[in-house]
Formats: sequence, structure tokens, C-alpha cells
Amino acid sequence: MNAAQVRQGVSSIDWPSVLKGVRSSVGAPAIVIAILAMMVMPLPAIALDLFFTFNIAFSLIIMLVVIYVMRPLEFGAFPTILLLATLMRLALNIASTRLVLLEGHTGGASAGKVIESFGNFVIGGNYAVGLVVFSILVIINFVVVTKGAGRISEVSARFTLDALPGKQMAIDADLNAGLIQQDEARQRRADVAAEAEFYGSMDGSSKFVRGDAIAGIIILFINIIGGLFIGILQHDLAFSQAVENYVLLTIGDGLVAQIPSLVLSTASAVIITRVSKSENMGEQVMSQLFSDPRPLIVTAIIIGSVGLVPGMPNFAFLTLAAFAAGIATWMWYRNKHAADESKLPEVSDSSESGKAAEQPDLSWDDVKSVDVISVEVGYGLIPLVDVSQGGQLMNRIKGVRKKLSQELGFLVQPVHIADNLSLAPMGYRISVCGVAVGHAEIHPTKHLAINPGTVYGELEGVPGEDPAFGLEAVWIDEDQRERAQLLGYTVVDASTVVATHLSKMLKENAYQLLGHDEVQRLLDKLGENAPRLVDGLVPDIVPLSAFVKVLQSLLIEDIPVRDMRTIAETVAEYAVVSKDPGNLLARVRESLGRMIVQRIGGEMPELPIATLAPALEQMLLKVNGSDGAPGIGLEPGLADDLYKQVRAVNEQQEANGEPCVLVVNPQLRPLMQRLLRSAVKGVKVLSFNEIPDDWDIKIVAAVGG
Repeated sequence: MNAAQVRQGVSSIDWPSVLKGVRSSVGAPAIVIAILAMMVMPLPAIALDLFFTFNIAFSLIIMLVVIYVMRPLEFGAFPTILLLATLMRLALNIASTRLVLLEGHTGGASAGKVIESFGNFVIGGNYAVGLVVFSILVIINFVVVTKGAGRISEVSARFTLDALPGKQMAIDADLNAGLIQQDEARQRRADVAAEAEFYGSMDGSSKFVRGDAIAGIIILFINIIGGLFIGILQHDLAFSQAVENYVLLTIGDGLVAQIPSLVLSTASAVIITRVSKSENMGEQVMSQLFSDPRPLIVTAIIIGSVGLVPGMPNFAFLTLAAFAAGIATWMWYRNKHAADESKLPEVSDSSESGKAAEQPDLSWDDVKSVDVISVEVGYGLIPLVDVSQGGQLMNRIKGVRKKLSQELGFLVQPVHIADNLSLAPMGYRISVCGVAVGHAEIHPTKHLAINPGTVYGELEGVPGEDPAFGLEAVWIDEDQRERAQLLGYTVVDASTVVATHLSKMLKENAYQLLGHDEVQRLLDKLGENAPRLVDGLVPDIVPLSAFVKVLQSLLIEDIPVRDMRTIAETVAEYAVVSKDPGNLLARVRESLGRMIVQRIGGEMPELPIATLAPALEQMLLKVNGSDGAPGIGLEPGLADDLYKQVRAVNEQQEANGEPCVLVVNPQLRPLMQRLLRSAVKGVKVLSFNEIPDDWDIKIVAAVGG
């Protein structure tokens, strides 16, 4: 390889990436090694000055980052940085102690200009004053800031871990309602886990800060006692001279270390007392402390009254009262101006409001078709729909449509939203094909805290229930949200409540959303990828109405129609023999058996099933007709006994955390499906032909035995 090739190879290297990799892989170990080196190797006075100055600047940088950061998790490296800063400060204490004890007999500048300046300028060269000032700093740091921060870290870590299941359930609820996508749900779960890890790390880091404060006190006494012994016994200094030299240097050294320690303790206390909102600390303080002028007005009156008392410092009190009154007046005008701007202008329905509009003749355009999906709201819920007022319901409903379309396998129609004055002000009604399928009343300005069954306390609010699933719930104010999550409640806003209810109603009535036009669109889309399969299928092999009936029957039995290729292939194969939708449905279910069983069993190693006792099965075959033809009606007593036994099996499986699956003869599956659909909720009825041969099963009960 010649020199030109070497130069060409060197020039082709991405040096910024290489340097960045070296920085990221070498930076942290280099800092730790430097800290350990300061503990072992003696440092000259100039190096000590640079390191002490860097320590002060570094602590100020950390404090300012904590103040300006939007959310605590954005500074997730704070516990690690706090540990490194504490170790660096302790290493500097060791290095300065070594220098003070070795060179302290020569005078105040022996340990560097920084320590000398703090010993002379800050405390005026008086070691008695220095001891008092140092003691006050230690008391403030150790007793007030560090102790309080440690307690808050401990409580925050415990409450955050207790609230973790509730937050995870809230994320799952939003995902199931279609309000968020998989990527956002994954990110939110990562944020919740990171939050728990952060507060857990802060709980441990607070112990380092507390230990650092204790170490500062011990190091002070060791330096003073050791310096006096060394100065008097080794360097023959007079007692007064030794006290002046070593005590001043020790006090200066202690102050140089305690000030950054106090700054970092304050930073740790600030970051763990922050509320998790996307605002920096200044914005939170200004928006919450000075949003209402009334506290300032009352304060101005009280301070002004005290300032009028004879003998009081009238100038100071009256000046402060006037300043508070001025700020309160400015805040009042600002709030009034913002309220005036938020009012919406009145809009006229006609340019000529005084003229009566001439009524046109009626036409077919005046006959309105029924909306497939509609949501009617009372006038009190209009802010939830109005985007200009911050309403989120429209976005929530779009998320519901997108998620359901992906789950069911066809495009869910748009939702028509309208106000209805006949409803209660806080009520809403969900309709499918013009028929109401759900309604409820909510509180748009509150949050719904849903009891999932395991909570650790009670909440104050308006009792209610989750409209979608009927769970016990409480309507609470925004300021109780964090407490409710800590107690284990799943907390959602009013828009999410409506969207979740809508999602459940649309799932239960999905078969009404799939008509001839939607099925034709599905076939057209399938024809783009499998044209030979679709050509001649409808209407040559099977009528479109029969194909629609098959798909609607699948949706009635909670089976999505995403796998259109398998459905179409099965219909094309068996429609030659029989075009009856019932027979085609049975064949399609058998073809989709693996998907059906997987939806029920998930990742379970074997599927728990219940079967019919042979005697009961033979009796039902006679009722249904052994050849598939309908037989006589089922005797009421037998039906009631059948319901009771299936309910008992269902309750047993729910207690075990397993699905309830009843597997029957293929000829009995339609009959059992009709009997149990509304009588026993949650029971899945399968035929033996629908379970794949390679899927393990276990029989947990025999109904009618």
C-alpha cells in the first residue's frame, strides 16, 4: 500500500462519527479515573483552584438545567450526574486536605487562591465567624434541604411504583379505544417505566447527598484537629498562629465545598417536587402563583395596614404594599383582556335577517337518509366537539374509526355528530342505522376515575359508572388525577369516555356497518391482488347478498373479516355444492379455525374447553334435526338447566383467568350459538372441526353430565 492509498483511506474515514464514538465510550470512564486520581495523587495549588472553580460552575449548570427543564424525565441522567458531582467534591476535599496539612504552616495562600479568598473575603478572616457561617450552611443543607428532599424522594418512588399498574391500564384502555396507536402506546409505556426508574434512582441518590453533608462536618473537625497537631508539633508554630492558619484554611475549604453541595441539594429537591407538565419551573410558578390577583390585593391591604402603624418601618411596608397593588391591578386588566378576546363573535345566519326567507317546494332532497353511525350530544357537551374550544372528541372518534377499521377488516363509516336539545345537557346518545344503542350522562369538565377492582382508597367526587363496561367509577376534578392514579384508579377524560363507549357499541353492532357497498369494495380490493379468485365469484358462483350474509354472520360472532382471501376461497369452493349462507358460514369458520382459536387462547399452551354430555348432545341433535334441518323447540326447563350449567362453567373459568369455550358437534354449533349469545355473555361456541389438529386442548367441564 503506497502513501496515496493511505491518504485516501484516512480521508474516507468519517472522523466526526469516530470522535463522537470515542467521546461516548471514553468520556465517562475518564471522569471516574480523574476523580480517583485526585483522591490519590497530590495536586498543586493552581490545579486545586481550577477544580474548585469548575465544581462551583458545574453545580450552577446542573441547578439551571433543573430549573429550565420541561419535565423531570427530560433530565433522566440527573441521579448519575449527582453521584459523579458528589464523588468529585469528596475527591477535592481529600486533595485540599492533603495540601492544607502539608503546606498550611506557610500561610493562607498555601492551599490555593480560592480557599484563601473564601477564608478571608467571605468571612472577613475571622475564624469564629467562619465556624458560625459554616455551621449554618451545614444545618440548612443537612437538616432542611437534604432531609426534605430525601423524604420526598422516598414517598415519590413508592407512590410512583404503586401507580404503575393504573397507568399501564390507562394506556391499554386508550389503545383499545383507538385513541392511540401501537407506537404511541409503546412510547407511553416506556415513559411510565422510565418515570418509575427515575424516582427510584432519586431515592437512592438522595442518600449520597445526605452522606456528603455528614462527611463535610467530619472533614472539618479532622482538618482542624490534624492541622493543630501538625502545626504545633511538627512545625513549632504557636497555638494562636496554628489556629489562625489551619482553622481559616479549613473553613475556606469547607465553604468552597458546602456551597456547591447546597446548590446540588437544592437542585435535587427542586426536580423531585416538580409536577410532570411540559413547562419549566418559571412558567409553572408564574402561571399558578400569579394567575389570580386576589391574593396580591389582600396582601397589599394587610401590608399597607401594618405600614400605617406608628413606629413601624413605614417606608418599606407602604412601598411593598403599593408594588403589590400595582401588580394586582395589572393582572386584573390582563385577565379581563384575555376573557374578552376568548368570546366568539356572533354570526348571523342570513345577510338579510329582517326578510323572511321564501319557502321552496319540497323535493326528494328534503328526505334525509338515516346516518349509519351518529352521536347526538346535549348542549352542555358542545365544548367537547368544538375544536375552537379545545374539544378533543373529534380526534378521539377518528382514532376509534381507524382502530376498528384495522381490527374488523373494513372501513368504518364516518360518524355524524349533532347536538340534540331534547337530550339532557350533559347527555349523549349513540345510534347505529337510526336506532339508539347506547346513551349516558357525563361531566365534561371532570375526569372519570374507574375502579378496576383493586384500589387502595376512596375518592371524593360524583359517583357514577363507566358507560362502556358498567364499572364503578367516580367523576373527579383535574387536581385529583395524580392521587387517583396513585390509588390504582384508571383515570380518563370525558372525551375518552365517550370514545370508549362508541368503540364498544360499534364492535357489538359491526355487522350492521357492513352492507353490500362495503362488501363490493372489499372484493374490488381483493381483486387487485387476486384477480383470478374474484373474477366470476359474485354473482356467478354465489349471489352478493349471500356473501354479505356470511360476512355479517362472522361479525355477529366477533370474527373479523380481515382474511378476505381465505373467506373468498372457501366460499368459491363450497358454493358450488350449496349456496345457503348457514352452510357457507360453517365452512368459512372451519377455514378460519386457527385464527379463531388463537384469538381466544392467545399464547396459552393448551386451550381449555367444555363439552356436552353424550346424553344431552343426542337430545339436542333430535331437537335440532340430525340432518341439519330444524327440529322441535327446546323444552323450557331443559333450556334453563343448560343456561345454569354453562354460567357455572363460565364463572369458574373467569376465576381461573381463562376463556370459557364450549365445543360441540358441528350440527349443534348454530343452535348453541343462538341459545347462549344473549343468555350467557362471554362464552365462545366452537365446533370440533374448527379446532386445528396441532392445537392442544384440555377438557375442564362436561355440561349436562
